Amino acid sequence: MSRSGRQKTALMTVGVVIFMGAMAWAAIPMYNWFCAVTGYGGTTREAATGSDVVLDKTIKIRFDGSLERGMPWTFKPMQKEMELRIGETGLAFYEAYNPTNRVIAGTASYNVAPFSAGPYFIKIDCFCFTEQVLQPGERAVMPVTFYVDPEITEDTEAKYAKSITLSYTFHETPLPEDYAALDETAVN
Repeated sequence: MSRSGRQKTALMTVGVVIFMGAMAWAAIPMYNWFCAVTGYGGTTREAATGSDVVLDKTIKIRFDGSLERGMPWTFKPMQKEMELRIGETGLAFYEAYNPTNRVIAGTASYNVAPFSAGPYFIKIDCFCFTEQVLQPGERAVMPVTFYVDPEITEDTEAKYAKSITLSYTFHETPLPEDYAALDETAVN
């Protein structure tokens, strides 16, 4: 093989490696975007206001809460379930408690089941939109405002759902800088 042939091969190999690295780097954000847009995997959608349409048909909403392994909080829904008319705005509460002697930050990931209902479960406001920081011994009541989009009744699969389960899992996250500095001072 000639020198120019080896150079082309080397450049193509480097190009493929760079392309594959870029695709690996973009995979998670692209997957998250895809799930948020399509509701794939039980991902919900967001809205600024409630639905303009409320149907006479009802649906049961169940609530679930869990913690990532090692997360020292306690976390649970304050109600097990509620029944709403489709399109009606619901308000539910979850409770978190930090039993430790240190400040802990957490972020909640979420999904709904059945997965086919994901695109129709619309959150207006949720504690999961922001990081939560609890002081030692602090207990917090956290709201989620939502509705089930009336278009669920048009979906070939989701229209058969009699109930939807909203699940959250709290994960410990690094403290924001302003809290981290305070926490470090308290330790010293």
